Amino acid sequence: MSLARGVSPWLLPTAAAAAVTSLLSGRDRRWALAAVPLTALTGGMLWFFRDPERAPGAGRILSPADGVVQSIDPWPDGRTRVAIFMSPLDVHVNRAPLAGTVTSMEHVAGGYLPAFNKDSDTNERVVWHLETALGDIEFVQIAGAVARRIVPYVAEGAKVAKGERVGLIRFGSRVDVYLPEGIEPAVSVGHRTVAGVTSLDHG
Repeated sequence: MSLARGVSPWLLPTAAAAAVTSLLSGRDRRWALAAVPLTALTGGMLWFFRDPERAPGAGRILSPADGVVQSIDPWPDGRTRVAIFMSPLDVHVNRAPLAGTVTSMEHVAGGYLPAFNKDSDTNERVVWHLETALGDIEFVQIAGAVARRIVPYVAEGAKVAKGERVGLIRFGSRVDVYLPEGIEPAVSVGHRTVAGVTSLDHG
């Protein structure tokens, strides 16, 4: 299984420290006090930053994130917001919900409240707009209390395939996707989603 792009600043120093302290512990057992937790942390990060290959699901609008549907809210403009909470144990690579062209990608500064907090809408986030066969599709990557870095993989103007990797949120966080007016969600609160596979609508 491959690792997500954008993890090197976190993973490489941790893995190097684990390797060095493990070698030193062969000479002096006291180094094991550092080697054991560093090795465990390296293993945990390898799990957190996994990036499995996936074939896109059959739905019209796919989940952009692995996680659990936290809320489904009607929006004043007729759209429906589906908020997906990603725990630290989920895959953190996000994928395009539809094929289309990235018409805008805006980084918005903000706080770092836990992603499950109702006020996390004001957190640091990246707002994406795709021009698709269904019109404009908006989805938002939201940083959480632990996830302090959102790493986009594609730039404005890029054409993306349905289910293609578009970015990474390090550790736990949230991704919102806005279903166009007239499209009913096929998921409910508590539903577990798989990025690029789970259909969010009945199409």
